[in-house]
Formats: sequence, structure tokens, C-alpha cells
Amino acid sequence: MLLLSTCVLAIASGSTFARASPLSRPAKFDWSSTKALIAFGDSYTYVQGTHGHQNYSFIGDQFNLAYDAKTLLSNKIVQNQTATAEGGPNWVEYLTNCGVRKGLTSPQTCKKQLWDFAFGGADISTEYTPLHHNFTVSLVDQINQFKQYGHPALTHHLPGFKRDKTLIAVWIGINDMGDSAKYAVDFPTFYKSLMDTLFASVETLYSLGYKNYLFMNLPPLDRTPGNQAKVNPSPNATQVGWYNDALAGHAAAFAKKHKEAEVMLFDAHARLAAMLDEPHKYGIVNTTNFCAGYDQPDIADEYEKYGCPTSLEQYFWFNSGHMTSHVHEVLAGGIEIRDFSERSETWNFLKLINMYGFAVRIQPLESH
Repeated sequence: MLLLSTCVLAIASGSTFARASPLSRPAKFDWSSTKALIAFGDSYTYVQGTHGHQNYSFIGDQFNLAYDAKTLLSNKIVQNQTATAEGGPNWVEYLTNCGVRKGLTSPQTCKKQLWDFAFGGADISTEYTPLHHNFTVSLVDQINQFKQYGHPALTHHLPGFKRDKTLIAVWIGINDMGDSAKYAVDFPTFYKSLMDTLFASVETLYSLGYKNYLFMNLPPLDRTPGNQAKVNPSPNATQVGWYNDALAGHAAAFAKKHKEAEVMLFDAHARLAAMLDEPHKYGIVNTTNFCAGYDQPDIADEYEKYGCPTSLEQYFWFNSGHMTSHVHEVLAGGIEIRDFSERSETWNFLKLINMYGFAVRIQPLESH
């Protein structure tokens, strides 16, 4: 059982349920009618753009934050072996089916447009951890950059763009965990501080008129190849749990504050842990290490040449810290967001497909 600050996800006897404090009056959000997904985060989410920093972003970097509408709207998603940190399409590309095919894709040609402002190597804020590179754009700066340049470009220059038909997706924390794992701090308090800063930036997005949010919690980082080989993993499972607790608590508080918003939290941790526990169900045979030749141009066909017994899609881990494109595809396939027919004024639903394939609903706790 994974205990969250405001939500309990329990798995027992083949059934799954979630109970949380009342969140908000649900908006009429429907994934099937969503026209655009705007993403923020780190290398788990970034996609390469023709106007981006090579191997790090869709558009710009810390030295090139400014862009005009023409630059953004002419930008194209690149899809090749090095265009993501996974060796192929990642979860937001699979979720939207935008940029999945090899070559170049204009987000404007996708049924669900993907506007991805995540930056590889990003942490939440330099207030807590240093930049990985001097050109890295932190999560806070990603959102500030979007407020100043991306939002005006989309709202004033993209035909048919509507904020009420747009989903904001945020997946962040991978680098924060690794960069702070050895800090001499009280980690539950530290992670709550990280969330304070994260959700202060989310408030910026809300002030711009965006009402639909999807947050992803951390994967089991204690089970990376390097950590599996350690007696004392860093970060460890307890630290990951504390971070996910803090995220759940802040997401619930944000939803309670903004009753007209749809705030959703996907339990990526449970989904990915299930894949690690029973990899055969997903066509995976290796969960303990990665193929040493993962970054070689002929790895797709010549994996044995690099001492790898199976192809990359049969590995869980793409390299020391990233999951394969196949894992991202399975993860995206487990996210189904839709409008439920049965609602009450205080119920806010999130449909998750967990390891057993059952839906998870977030609903109010009974008052006492």
C-alpha cells in the first residue's frame, strides 16, 4: 500500500480504489475532445524541436529564452534515435500520437497538438539544486518563458487554440531527487518546499486561464540499474515515497483552492513498479541493467554486436536513468483521461489503469 498525504491508493484482492479529501467542482473536461497538450518537465518528457537545443529541448534554452509566434508555430517535432532521452517516442508523444513517426512533425498537423516546453536535465528551481548545464531551463523558468512567449503565441496566433480544450501535463522531480539525495536535510520538509515552489509556478499557469492539469508522480528510482546494485540505493524508496506524498498533498490543495479546475494525478510509480515486478506481461525480459550500445546508430538491428542478448524494446531501462521508448508506450497506454457520466459537485475523477487494469477513482473522504 502506498500512503499519500491526502490520498490512499490501495490494492487488495484484485481491486483498486482511491479516497481523498474533496477536491473541487469538476470541470467538463473530456480527453476525447482535448485539442492540445502543453507539457513541462525534464528529460522524461522533453522532445527535440527544430528550434530547440540539440538533445535537450523543443525550443530555446537558458541563453535563448525569447521567441516570437512565427518561430514557435513553425517549429517541428523531430523523431529519430536521439530526439528524446528514450531512443524513440516518449509518453507525451504516445499519449497525443503527435510526433511518433520518424522525421519531422508540425504539432499543428496533429489531432491532439503537442506543445512541449520540458527541458532535459531540468530541476524544479535553482533555489534548491544547481543547473546541470549553464543552458538548462528549470521548471520555474520553463513556465516563466511560456508565460512571456508561448502563451501569447498560442492564444493570439494559433487558429482554433482554446484553453478549455487544453491539458497541462507536468512530470518533474527525477533530477531533483538525484541532485539532493545526499543533502543533510529533513527530506519530507524539503520535498514540501519543492512542491511549494512547483505549485507557485502552476498558479502562474492557472492565472493564464488553464484549468485542466495532469501531474505524474515519480517512478521507482530506487530500482534503476545502478541502485539495484547497491546495498543502500540513492535515492531510496522512502525518499521517493516522501516526494510522491508531497506531490499528492499539493495537488489536492491546488484542486481544493480552484474548484473549477480539473486536477489529476497519475500514479506512474505503481504502473512502472508493476512492470518491473512482472515484466513478462509487457514483453520485457531485462529489468536489471541496460544495453551498453544503446546510443549506437545500428543498435536496433545489431544489438548482439554490443553484447546485448535482446533488442532494446525488451529492456525496461534504456540507460542508467531513463526507461525505453517501449516502457513509455506502455505507460501512455495506461493513462486514460475522460469525463465520467456519474459526477457530484465535489467529486473529481481520475481514471488510472493500474497493474490490474482497474480504474482508480479519487473521491471525497467521508466526514467524521
